[in-house]
Amino acid sequence: MRAVDIRQTFGCSPQVLTDILQDGVNLAVWQRRLPAQVEDFVALLLSLGQPLADERVVEVDERQPPSLPALLREAVDLQGYESFVADVAWLVAAYTCLLGARRIGVRLRVLDGAMCPRFHVDHVPLRLLCTYGGVGSEWLEEGVVDRSRLQHEQPAVDKVRRLAAGEVALLKGEKWLGNEGAGLIHRSPLTPVGERRLLVSLDWLS
Repeated sequence: MRAVDIRQTFGCSPQVLTDILQDGVNLAVWQRRLPAQVEDFVALLLSLGQPLADERVVEVDERQPPSLPALLREAVDLQGYESFVADVAWLVAAYTCLLGARRIGVRLRVLDGAMCPRFHVDHVPLRLLCTYGGVGSEWLEEGVVDRSRLQHEQPAVDKVRRLAAGEVALLKGEKWLGNEGAGLIHRSPLTPVGERRLLVSLDWLS
């Protein structure tokens, strides 16, 4: 695929996420604002200062809403928990519908450092990322760096793009059919000392 063919799309409606199915689109971003009750829950969760995590495989059926029992169980008593779980379940349902998936890998993590601090591409078909609180993931437009030198070449600071908290991003990886050599280049951001972020990621397993 030629570099000029690779592009990213953005929109204020979840409909923009369907753009990721187009050839040449390696990033689609729904530029949304989180519901107030979810924002409040996330702020309270991050203020606890605990390195919480939840990782599971969800068997999905498009005819039934996804079930996420005891998701992030340590936070179940916090105000707004039900609204947060409902929001994650909506993302799982939307992702499932888009792909016709049967199994989804769900990961939630409270992070106080960069999980993947170097720019890289994912060797998966399609990943959904949403930073519910804290600093969002960083990414590069095509041509900013030489893909063959990702481990050695650092882009200029003004070339680094960043997702905002609450935005829903679909990142096409190297294993998406026809997207070889065009996976989105991205990384985890450096989290300021004393700050944390809550990241939710979904992976298409089958």
